[in-house]
Amino acid sequence: MHYIARMILQEESIHRVLSQALLAGRLAPGTQLVETRLAAVFGVTRERVRKVLHRLGHERLLDVVPNRGCFVSNPTLAQAREIYDARRIVEGGIVGWLAGRIGVDQIAALRAHAEREHAALHAGDRAQSIRLSGEFHMLLAGFTDSAFVMRELQELVSRTSMLVAFFEPAASSECACEEHDEILMALQQGDAARAVRAMHVHLSLIETRLRPRVGSATVPDAEAEIARAWAAAQNSNAETA
Repeated sequence: MHYIARMILQEESIHRVLSQALLAGRLAPGTQLVETRLAAVFGVTRERVRKVLHRLGHERLLDVVPNRGCFVSNPTLAQAREIYDARRIVEGGIVGWLAGRIGVDQIAALRAHAEREHAALHAGDRAQSIRLSGEFHMLLAGFTDSAFVMRELQELVSRTSMLVAFFEPAASSECACEEHDEILMALQQGDAARAVRAMHVHLSLIETRLRPRVGSATVPDAEAEIARAWAAAQNSNAETA
């Protein structure tokens, strides 16, 4: 494999391992991720680690603080109301506009995506469930063919992904899948009022499911957790090679 292609593939693998750990809530909020230490874990240069960390910062999974470093996002429940209010305004408009306009192929794409969500839920893959849930909403935004809508919603979905990772019980993912099915059904029937109502109910229910953590299920040693996840990913790749 060409060197550049191999480098890109490795960076994608590093990004996947880190994002899965973040979305699964396995890294404590506020933990600093140190470039030099992660470079040693992944066996790559500090510059390549920095590139991945800044990408995660752009995706709002990390907080990048100039002259200080990168930290695991530390969202608060106090921020949830403002964020979910914005999502209800934006996404209610999205599904209201799509109802009656959405095509057969787009419905099929949403249905296939919903099946992947259910599969991740049944597999117990928390990080994948959260990622796919966010992608469902981004699919809807993409069907508007508006780069502005996509950009604005990406910001909101990224912020709520970490809220869900830290504050929503894992068992609630099943409810989210069912709520997506209701939105899909309304769109398939071309019922704008029902689609808007279903989206508002869905986002409101996610907000009400957010709860302060009792104790901590996170791993205190972030580097040990990342190293474990990286080793598991490498072993998996070796088995499938």
